[in-house]
Amino acid sequence: MTKQLQATMAAILVISSISLQAQTSTATAMTKKKAVAKKVVQKKAPVETATERQIRELREQMASQQSQIDALKQANADQAAKLTAAQQAAQNAESAASSASAKADGLSSSVSSNADSVTALSSSVTDLKSSTAGMAQTISDAKKEIADSLESPLAIHYKGVSITPVAFFAFEGVNRTRSINSDINTPFNTTPYPGAAQAHTTELNFSGRQSRVGALFQANTGSLRLAGYVEADFLGTGVTSNNNQSNSYVLRQRQIWGQATTKSGFSVTGGQMWSLVTETKTGVDNRTEVLPATIDPQYHVGFSWTRNAAIRFSQKAGIFTGALALENGQTVGLTNTNGNTNYFIGGAGTNAGLYNLTTNYTNNVAPDLVVKVTADPKGMGHYEIGGIARWFRDRYYPNATYNGVTGAPATPSVAGASNNTKVGGGFFANARFPVTHFADFGLHLMGGTGVGRYGTSQLADVTVHPDGTLEPIKNWQGLISLDTHPTKKLDVFFYAGTEYAQRTTYLSTVGASTGKLVGYAPVTSSNAGCGIETLPTSTGNGLAGANPYNPGTPANCLGATRVVQEGTIGFTYRAYNSPKYGRLQYQGAYSYLDRVAWTGVGGAPKATNGMVFWGMRYYIP
Repeated sequence: MTKQLQATMAAILVISSISLQAQTSTATAMTKKKAVAKKVVQKKAPVETATERQIRELREQMASQQSQIDALKQANADQAAKLTAAQQAAQNAESAASSASAKADGLSSSVSSNADSVTALSSSVTDLKSSTAGMAQTISDAKKEIADSLESPLAIHYKGVSITPVAFFAFEGVNRTRSINSDINTPFNTTPYPGAAQAHTTELNFSGRQSRVGALFQANTGSLRLAGYVEADFLGTGVTSNNNQSNSYVLRQRQIWGQATTKSGFSVTGGQMWSLVTETKTGVDNRTEVLPATIDPQYHVGFSWTRNAAIRFSQKAGIFTGALALENGQTVGLTNTNGNTNYFIGGAGTNAGLYNLTTNYTNNVAPDLVVKVTADPKGMGHYEIGGIARWFRDRYYPNATYNGVTGAPATPSVAGASNNTKVGGGFFANARFPVTHFADFGLHLMGGTGVGRYGTSQLADVTVHPDGTLEPIKNWQGLISLDTHPTKKLDVFFYAGTEYAQRTTYLSTVGASTGKLVGYAPVTSSNAGCGIETLPTSTGNGLAGANPYNPGTPANCLGATRVVQEGTIGFTYRAYNSPKYGRLQYQGAYSYLDRVAWTGVGGAPKATNGMVFWGMRYYIP
């Protein structure tokens, strides 16, 4: 029952009570008047006439009626007053009921509002609890992140530059069946023929010199991404370097370059870096070079590379990248059997020029020019094709040697001296793609004239005509690789590579070489002594190359290399690998080397070498 209905019923009960009281009061008054009249009638009245009696009765009736009328009037007045009071009370009750109903409605609305407020407050409290829990988790995560950043930052920040250290620390070694007096790096083209005394001795060397230190510097200006990289190891030698007591080998520059890249993908890189000829994993990006997984820091026969000063320009366009590089030139392996000495291509380094006094340097006329285009179709591997142009120059003296020809000078002369430049170059291609989820296949090929410098074996770039002008030698280099991943921690690799230098000779009509074949690997040269061991040939006081460091070398053995071949099987086992603490890995490899000479008088000698490598490295994260 609502409060409004209760108020209405209360008003009706009040009105009914008042009416009942009014009727009861009226009946009581009439009863009392009748009793009085009866008493008056009972009194003994004087004798009266009929008219008087009638008049009297009439008067009495009138008086009685008047009394009744008055009583009725009074009763009506009382009733009217009570009714008015009841109406007023009802109005007051109705007003009170309305007020009470309004208050009840207000209270109900207030209660509903309060309930909504309570619900909202409860939801807010729940959200606050959740927010507080989330905030606590965020604070905890932030504390952990800050602690991790302080204890193991991904990079060191200096102003707007991020600096990422790069390093590994190595213990490595090699055992060769034929000694070549070399550390863990192998000069493949000097593997001794059987007539060399060292072909009959083995060598075992431990080394920590391939340990590496460096850093990557990166900054983003918004419009440009800037980068700089420096990398060094200890495979350099100084005049005091030795293996006697303190192996004082010097720090050497491997890479040091700077780079600027625009948002459109155009990049300029300058400094010492891997040649553009070297295969990469992605585009032509520096620091993604694909190197054989061997321990040997001379890498593997058939692998084409240099690291030298260069400037490189590249542009990315979708899956393709095009690049052009100007790289510092150098002529290596010049061979001139039976030739004259009527030319030069450079000179020994000078101290004032900050070059090595014991090393020869080419007087270059131009840098090597390398162009390359790469493709990286998603999930289908990496592919490269490119070309190289090289310039070789010497200064030659056609009248440096008397040749007995009528009209020629009888004595050597610089008359007619001139500079001569020859152009060499070739092409190269690289492909690397997944065979299965557990194996990647790689193929490399390079060929041309005068590209021996880019091969691991360092076969000759050029030879010389009898008149003293240069002639580039045709070279070929190839490498097949299979890198397998049997488990997450273990890689097993297989490599087979070859490098070739073509025989290049000319019949001389100049000077003392007249009538002889001159150039690279003349067929008339003797290889007869390549298989005959000789006695130590020098004496001295213990200096380099003197007794007792003077093994015999074959006599009558030109042994100009036709081809060098190498096969390798090895593994890398990552015993521990953590993004926080770094990587500990072990490596082992066996290589079989085969060096075959061009045929000469006495045949075509062959040299072999079996090499076992091992290593342990710790890489910083």
